[in-house]
Formats: sequence, C-alpha cells, structure tokens
Amino acid sequence: MNSMNKRYGKTIVGIGLSLSIFFSGSLVVTPQSAYAATASSTSTANKIFATGKKYLGVPYKFGASSGITSAFDCSSFTQYVYKKNGINLPRSSVQQSKVGKYVSKSQLKPGDLIFSDTNRDGKINHVSIYMGNNKLLHTYKVGVGVTISNFSGSTWDKTYVTARRVL
Repeated sequence: MNSMNKRYGKTIVGIGLSLSIFFSGSLVVTPQSAYAATASSTSTANKIFATGKKYLGVPYKFGASSGITSAFDCSSFTQYVYKKNGINLPRSSVQQSKVGKYVSKSQLKPGDLIFSDTNRDGKINHVSIYMGNNKLLHTYKVGVGVTISNFSGSTWDKTYVTARRVL
C-alpha cells in the first residue's frame, strides 16, 4: 500500500507542476509579444512610406551623396528614409542586400527591401522598398525620380535577386 501511495503522490505532484507551467504567464505573453512586434513593424513600415512619399518626384542621380534630399539614387534613398525612421543601412544596394534577414519573394511584407539585377550582369544594382499590394517605392532613372511602381511583371520582378527584412 505504501508504494501505491508514493505513486499517486508523484502523479499528483506531476499534474500540479504541469498545471502551474500551463497557467504561468509565459504562454499568455508570447502571442501578445508576437502581435506587438507585428504591429510595431507595420507602424514603422507606414512611417517609412510616409517619409519616402514626401520625396516623390525628387530627381534620380546615380551616386547621389548620402543625406541629401535634392537628388537620390536607389540606395541613398532607402538609406535616407530608413535612417529617418531609426534604422541604419549601409550606403550601396550590394551592402544593403547583406543586412537584416533573408525573406523569400513569396513571403514579402511591407517594409522589406527588394534587390534586383536590372543590368543583368549577375550583380545587384537596384534596391526598392516593398509597400505591399504589388507596389514598390524607389527611384531608378533620370526623368522619373522617386516614384511608386507595380512589382509583378516589372523589370524589378523579372531581375529579382533577393529580399531582406530589416524591420
């Protein structure tokens, strides 16, 4: 009878521990934290879009200096608008393609950076900001400047190399 009481005692202790772990705050906090991170990323992406849209029509200039707003090239534009929102990026599109977290084309979210090889020479030479809903915010040639373009079927889609999540 004594060994049976020990077995029931161990079972009750095991159930008690399991219940205490189950009802601890860690299970409740995780979904809220994930939601907060998603909401924060969305909020930051929207701020980046608002910052970038202020410069719609600003001329494109290859090799534009960092920090100026009178002209941008693709990577000085992304560097500038992200920096204005607390995210530091390197200067060139090649360097920017190495920061953050890899994300597949099928998993793009607003605020992700898309990298393309528009010269088709095997090297990344363009970066744009994915806005969601098949839209890109970027700058790419003299006469166009900062603009919003469609992504699917575009040159940037056809020469897509990779994407990075920095939010």
